[in-house]
Amino acid sequence: MTVLQTSRLTLTPCTPDDCADFIALERDPEVMRFLNGGHPVDRDQADPDATFLMPDGTEPYVWTARRRNDGAFTGWFCLWPESTALAELGYRLRRTDWGQGLAAEGSQALIEWGFKNAGYDRIVATTMAVNHASRRVMEKLGMRHTRTERIEWPDPIAGSDQGEVWYELARQDWRGV
Repeated sequence: MTVLQTSRLTLTPCTPDDCADFIALERDPEVMRFLNGGHPVDRDQADPDATFLMPDGTEPYVWTARRRNDGAFTGWFCLWPESTALAELGYRLRRTDWGQGLAAEGSQALIEWGFKNAGYDRIVATTMAVNHASRRVMEKLGMRHTRTERIEWPDPIAGSDQGEVWYELARQDWRGV
């Protein structure tokens, strides 16, 4: 992994020093709304089989995002390999950084890195169907909706009945080619 720069962000491979910032994200009910229904995560009691990533700073495919102008923590991004040809994009930002285009900006940097440096042929991303903000980010990135899956969750959260949406971007469709 390498350091990635965008016009407003620096994305660096995460370290254990980032863990406190990651935990602060997990304690914000609005940040967690589409992941667990908005319950602040207590890592001491967290479900080890949770379906969402809770980075601790040791993950090899997670980048910490900080503002270039002042170094302020904004969130994290990941490009998790599913195979040598496929990776899954993910991100989580502080609520104060929402609505500024930072999710798309950081994600675009990872997509470019994934296609140019990691050699992926496809990059996918998922979210709840009702998470319109994340869906807009995926569409802004040029990803296309490929399917909606209805999953029976043991603890359904508001909107889960509408399913999970999958978006995909293939290397040959990427604007950076």
